[in-house]
Amino acid sequence: MTQTLKIKETYPAILGESSRAGYPCVIVRLAGCNLRCSYCDTTYAYTGGRTRKTEDIIRSVKRHKIDRILLTGGEPLIQPPALRLLSAMARAGFKPVLETNGSMDIAGVPKKVNIVMDLKTPGSGFCDRNRLENLDHLKPDDEIKFVLTDQKDYLWAKKMIADHDLLARFQVILSPAGDMLPPDLLARWMLKDRLQARLGLQVHKYIFGSEARRV
Repeated sequence: MTQTLKIKETYPAILGESSRAGYPCVIVRLAGCNLRCSYCDTTYAYTGGRTRKTEDIIRSVKRHKIDRILLTGGEPLIQPPALRLLSAMARAGFKPVLETNGSMDIAGVPKKVNIVMDLKTPGSGFCDRNRLENLDHLKPDDEIKFVLTDQKDYLWAKKMIADHDLLARFQVILSPAGDMLPPDLLARWMLKDRLQARLGLQVHKYIFGSEARRV
């Protein structure tokens, strides 16, 4: 059965975040999101989008001749056909990565897909939407990302890491939110606490500028 998704944009890019930062990829950004985080830098993806068939999306991605694909949003999993799209990407020989905000059930995500899942901090405004049962569905090579707005968020993240033994189970990334938290300050906190997580910066913004789109 043919299924369709609302696609906001598709383009080749340099991956900006996660342990794969710096690699060429194809961004497939789905439209729509169920959260409105305080630091969101893709608010333009909340609405709109073009309706496209799964098969058409795969064909358009193949034209770029890049095997790594990032499915992001918005929040991809609010569109149920996203799971079929991820399966189709894996079957076609791509290396799909899913970025998800952690509020949606990830149990149905194909095992061949690498997941980068947020745990929303108090500063996001949506800490209460974290679906902690998702931790049981992540694989050891999946990643958890905390976007931090201030020291309160950092201390909250540090407690979550300890309470759920996250460093022993997954890759953990702490990212400063836009202009809200200076990266050097976060680095100093991590060094002081000997916190063995990864400090993640949005590499694409350092390369192309914070206002650049489709890069």
